[in-house]
Amino acid sequence: MFKGLGGLGDMAKMMKAAQEMQGKLAALQQQLATTLVTGESGAGLVKATATAKGTLTALDIDPSIFNAEEKEVVEDLILAAIKDAQEKAQEKTQEETRKLSEELGLPAGMGLPV
Repeated sequence: MFKGLGGLGDMAKMMKAAQEMQGKLAALQQQLATTLVTGESGAGLVKATATAKGTLTALDIDPSIFNAEEKEVVEDLILAAIKDAQEKAQEKTQEETRKLSEELGLPAGMGLPV
């Protein structure tokens, strides 16, 4: 009468695994939102700090570079530092996503929505 209900146990396992994965993804997203990376340009004269999710949080500019005649150079250094921070944020996100994928036993290269 109840033939074939053995598959319900497998379905329950799959649902539990999916919930576990969802929880771990949420934890990773929170971690990435609070992990900071710093990009630099001009040998450290300009530093940009961002979250691993790519949100710019701080900009530190050495006062020695403020010179009205070199405004374009300063702007370029600022942009370069921000770009460096964004690249480091992306690298950190990829690294943490890869670690989580391995922990969950997912195939290499499988994209997780973070």
